[in-house]
Amino acid sequence: MSVSHITNKLILSSSPSQLNISEEYGSTTYSPDSSNDVLHSLFQSLAPPLSAEHISDAIQTLQKLEDKNVASGALSSRGARSGEQDLRDAVLGRLVAGVYAEALDTLLAEAAFAETEGEWWADVERSRLSVVHYLVQTLPLRVSNLLRDVLHTLQSNKQSVSLSTFKLSSIRSILGEDSDHPGSIITSIFPHLRSHPRLQPPPIAPFGIHTISLHPTSTSPSNIVISVSRTLSHVFQYLAHYVTLPVQLTSLEIHMKRKELERIRDERAEALGELTSRRDELSRTLQKDLDERSAFLEVINQTLVGQSASSAQIATPTSLLDALATTSSRILPLHTSLHRKQLHSHSLLRPRRLVRIWPRLLVIPPLALYATQQLYRSQDTLLTLANDAWETLKGFWRGWLVEPLTDIAKTVRTGGEGSVIVQKESISADMQSLERMALSLAKDKLNYSPIQLDDLSSKLRLGDLTPILQIYEEDIKNPVRSAVSGTLLRSAFIQIQKAKVDIDQALAGIDKLLKSQELTFAFVGVAPAFSIVYVTGGYLRRLYIGSSGHGRFGGRRRRTAAWLAVRRVERLLITQPHTHGHGHHASDKRADGAKSTIPPLTAGLLLLSVSSLRQYAEAWLPPRSRLREGFLEDIGDLEDPALDREEKLRVVQRMWRSWGHVLGWERLAYSPS
Repeated sequence: MSVSHITNKLILSSSPSQLNISEEYGSTTYSPDSSNDVLHSLFQSLAPPLSAEHISDAIQTLQKLEDKNVASGALSSRGARSGEQDLRDAVLGRLVAGVYAEALDTLLAEAAFAETEGEWWADVERSRLSVVHYLVQTLPLRVSNLLRDVLHTLQSNKQSVSLSTFKLSSIRSILGEDSDHPGSIITSIFPHLRSHPRLQPPPIAPFGIHTISLHPTSTSPSNIVISVSRTLSHVFQYLAHYVTLPVQLTSLEIHMKRKELERIRDERAEALGELTSRRDELSRTLQKDLDERSAFLEVINQTLVGQSASSAQIATPTSLLDALATTSSRILPLHTSLHRKQLHSHSLLRPRRLVRIWPRLLVIPPLALYATQQLYRSQDTLLTLANDAWETLKGFWRGWLVEPLTDIAKTVRTGGEGSVIVQKESISADMQSLERMALSLAKDKLNYSPIQLDDLSSKLRLGDLTPILQIYEEDIKNPVRSAVSGTLLRSAFIQIQKAKVDIDQALAGIDKLLKSQELTFAFVGVAPAFSIVYVTGGYLRRLYIGSSGHGRFGGRRRRTAAWLAVRRVERLLITQPHTHGHGHHASDKRADGAKSTIPPLTAGLLLLSVSSLRQYAEAWLPPRSRLREGFLEDIGDLEDPALDREEKLRVVQRMWRSWGHVLGWERLAYSPS
């Protein structure tokens, strides 16, 4: 994280008078080692963003130039001296702005680091299983702390070390405690109790206080039951106390570390807000004399180190250049070292990676060896299962995806040609057979002429069998005689053939209906396979995106972090947290109707959250897009100290309204953490 986008304009605002530069270059000839050449090249090199090394090198160059000018006693014309002084003042102004930017970056980085570590401890504290896991991870360190305290006590008392020294009773006697109050052992294993003794748990009564009396005063059953229940209650209380005590103490330790990191974050954020609120003051200071700039550097020094530095460390400088050197080379490194010392002395950082993974390194190799042995013993079965699975996948791919898609392509290409149930040739053959049978009967029985036969043929094609049915009606009047010597059987067979033709025509209609919906049926048949592929592919894609952290707009995890940051910004603007020395509430309007100011702590925490949003937008939003440009514009409005609380709240509402749907924040609010 960096605030260079806030301080770049401040650095560039410090420039010498262009008239003096032009007059100086027009009237003076320079040598390669002249002061003006050095100052001019130094001024040109001080372009934002400025690094700490660059600022330190520039200050050393100016100090060497000052010493050289003092030693040589060089004199110059009045105009040249005025131009050189303007150029020198501009260089000093840029260095003051650069030191200011470095101080802001340092405070922002420290606050962000403390917040990141605090969130890690909060994640551990949120789950009881994670607390137990952390206790197991740090168990070797706790045992080593206990042994170190024992050895230190032995060395202080000039006692010898033996194997019996490390017995529990010996450790208790060495640390100067009795069995009823094992406070020193607990504080050695849980060092946070030394700085917070009020959190040390009270001792519990020894295990043997309540016992079952074999010869009680009263032998009544009720007294025996009461005695047994009391004893069992004490046993369970005793066991529960010593089983849950380490977990409770570990949870308290995690809680204290998280709170301490939050306090450090708030301190750095308050200092950051204090310096950020003075940006306009620095902009005006850069246009004034050097004394104003020295006073501003003094404010930076007091903000960075406060009362923790001695008067010798923040001695009053004799010049602006000395003040710059003091702040850059002494105050900032002193502040950084104090910050690191504070983190390490209280063990506020998360354990080293080796400490966190040693249980896995201890458990995974034996499990992997056991799993390898079992796999080797079952290799035949596993190979069979693998082959079956591979054949199943191939059958699914070919039979349920490739072939149905090929059929769909053929259907689209051929346009539904062919038949599904009955063929056209079969229908035509049955119809022609019916026609021949009916015409033969009409010719033999009714003696139809060719013209009448043609007319009957036309009626048959339309399904009219009236003449044949009339013959059938006459035959059934004398069924026996007609069956033996008449045409009853021929008429019946013709009707059977007619029924067959009707069935063929009905099947042809059904066939036509199926052909018209063949594409629909094809897609319905392939839909389940596509559903399985879609669900499986989506699950694998989400699994890959979740493991790699990539995805649209940075993936779900980063979009969730941005959503939480925006929510935190809105909450800060509503609650307006303030610490000692900032008793007023920023949401209250001033009596003269002017804009309300935001407290330094709120301003610093706000800048911390907004910086994480800027980092997210610059890294994961599409470059040269309206989304990225608009998002960064809103972030710039939140960073602007000229906007008051109400105006920034409207900016947050605009961000919810403009980017909430695009970034999927409304869905993230319902997703599990």
